[in-house]
Amino acid sequence: MALLRVLLLLATVAACDAASRPFWEPLARLQPEAEEAKQAAAVQELLERLLGPRAASAFSVSVNRSLAGPGGLDTYRLRSGARGVIDVAGSTGVAAASGIYRYLKDFCGCHVSWSGSQLRLPDSLPPVPTEIIVTSPNRFRFYQNVCTQSYSYVWWNWDRWEREIDWMALHGINMALAFTGQEAIWQRVYLSLGLNQSEIDEYFTGPAFLAWNRMGNLHTWAGPLPLSWHLKQLYLQYRILERMRTLGMLTVLPAFSGFVPCGILRVFPRVNVTRLGSWSHFDCTYSCAYLLSPEDPMFQVIGTLFLKELIKEFGTDHVYSADTFNEMRPLSSSPAYLSKVSAAVFRSMTGADPSALWLMQGWLFQHQPDFWQPAQVQGLLHGVPLGRMIVLDLFAESKPVFSWTESFYGQPFIWCMLHNFGGNQGLFGTVENINQGPFKARSFPNSTMVGVGLTPEGIEQNDIMYELMTDLGWQREPVDLQQWTAKYATQRYGTTNTQATEAWQLLLRSVYNCSGVCVNHNHSPLVHRPSLRMVTDLWYNKSDVYEAWRLLLSSASKLGASNTFYYDLVDVTRQAMQQLVSDYYLEIKQAFQSHALSRLLTTGGVLVYDLLPELDNLLSSDGRFLLGFWLEAARNVATSDREAELYDLNARNQLTLWGPSGNILDYANKQLGGLVLDYYGVRWSLFVSTLVECLNTGTPFHQNQFNQAVFQVERGFIYNGKRYPSKAIGSTLEIATKIFLKYYPSAMKHVHWNAV
Repeated sequence: MALLRVLLLLATVAACDAASRPFWEPLARLQPEAEEAKQAAAVQELLERLLGPRAASAFSVSVNRSLAGPGGLDTYRLRSGARGVIDVAGSTGVAAASGIYRYLKDFCGCHVSWSGSQLRLPDSLPPVPTEIIVTSPNRFRFYQNVCTQSYSYVWWNWDRWEREIDWMALHGINMALAFTGQEAIWQRVYLSLGLNQSEIDEYFTGPAFLAWNRMGNLHTWAGPLPLSWHLKQLYLQYRILERMRTLGMLTVLPAFSGFVPCGILRVFPRVNVTRLGSWSHFDCTYSCAYLLSPEDPMFQVIGTLFLKELIKEFGTDHVYSADTFNEMRPLSSSPAYLSKVSAAVFRSMTGADPSALWLMQGWLFQHQPDFWQPAQVQGLLHGVPLGRMIVLDLFAESKPVFSWTESFYGQPFIWCMLHNFGGNQGLFGTVENINQGPFKARSFPNSTMVGVGLTPEGIEQNDIMYELMTDLGWQREPVDLQQWTAKYATQRYGTTNTQATEAWQLLLRSVYNCSGVCVNHNHSPLVHRPSLRMVTDLWYNKSDVYEAWRLLLSSASKLGASNTFYYDLVDVTRQAMQQLVSDYYLEIKQAFQSHALSRLLTTGGVLVYDLLPELDNLLSSDGRFLLGFWLEAARNVATSDREAELYDLNARNQLTLWGPSGNILDYANKQLGGLVLDYYGVRWSLFVSTLVECLNTGTPFHQNQFNQAVFQVERGFIYNGKRYPSKAIGSTLEIATKIFLKYYPSAMKHVHWNAV
């Protein structure tokens, strides 16, 4: 108790210090509008979805705003009530839900994650021996990246959204983007301005690429959006907002960034617009956005009109997101110009909502550091009054911006873990950076940090990193990672298993401990177009993954009843096989360069005809690793065969070519049953056969010629019309064991040879 009092006192002092800063007042006014009783009822309903009928009698839930710490810091209280009931109180619904999850984890050994839940409760709930009161040091615990909307959420129905919002509440998320359905509002605004439907259809991209349409990167590609899409997304948004708000979350709505359809020029021929340059590897057929001058009166007309229409439709929590220069160079580096742009964006917000607060991604500052020098950063940020903008330090675990911008020159910021790009699969983490970074940022001189956040481009991967980061949202100092990981393994599987714990400790110190500037793009040769110049470097010792693989597999007899165990067995086996692909690639390359035809045929044959098919079989044995599930979700959104074909194209293209001609090829690569065999496997088969032909004919390998040939294979996959299974096939344990017995000995030999 003495230690608890000291921690609470330190927390109060830190919070009071933060609350005295000039930027804090506008943030303190941001509070959930749902009544306390309504929030408590929403948490009780969450509990019943999670635990079934037992929840009603086992827990008592209340919400009381007076529990909040200084500046509105979320607080929860746990104690044992009469007749063994667990009494949970929170300053908000989210705080109460966080308290419940703390109890379920620490007292009952439970676990809730994207890949599955472990909720085996004891017959009698353990009492809370001494009242527990916890106040988060973070005013905000933010979630989502604008890209997550396309890489992960795009095909979701309400059932999936409901599970996600439950996960968010349990993990303490109290601020999140709510971008669904905005195109329906934009269509309404554009029509009222005089654009015709064909001009609007030409502007919007298809569903899987809307994130980049919203940021001005793309237009037209993989569209148009059917009317049914707008109606379904509106329906979803109503339910998403209602649930988030009743749980006490602050929802972030989109605002106008300045990008307009080409049709605006027809309706308003004198409007001052500039056509920006192309984005990424797209030409102006699908890129080169029109940016409305912030000084043009139409900027305020359009921006305010959109936001008023949005608020009329959805209500508001007064926080809005807009990104004007995402991966695009501004027209001028003049700080005065940049201030005018940000001031115009903010003015279009306050024209509709005088209490508006702008949430901006800070990705642009680290993405183009040659342009965004201190003067330019300060110019953009100071176009908005201090405290009326929150900056997401989007990639703070690897490339923090606060440290070289004097804490964003006085604007409050949220320290974020980006972690994932493109929704790629692959074990990856920066645990030491995560465990230390937020606390260093909070103690930075004149720090304006107001929270922590999760900003992955794609989710449903690497559960451990998100469990750790959300735990840290309630911590005041770094955790002991070894102890934390041991508890994680026990909670995830519902029992303590020495081998499983050792496996996770190995993974923690290796694949999950990338240090320095680490970018989690999966560069494995497995998921990229083959060439003779592929990246095979790793930041960890491969043998640690192989040993973790062995340990997990050997614990199957004890953990075989755990759904999360089978997910991890597939994922770690997949990682081991990904490493093996790199080994076989290097042997293929060496055999070709040594003109060793026999060795090329043997090694290439093993890769193409055994290793990759076995990997595909493994992935196909678990419903969480199926291409068919992703494609079926896309087709289920459709209301006609024509729509189903459009959505199928969107879903396949995003995973592979990412554009009409491989513009951002393999950026969003996934390792899914069906995709490995019919896309990656076919590419590797063509590569090996091309190298064999080169040796047979004595001709050199020409990458450009191969690229032209393999593009036909890649494009053929998108249009092959094949329906892939959406249900698992085969026994995961049998397949994983077969692969282990076949490949583990040679894997360890490779490690030994490389060490020598």
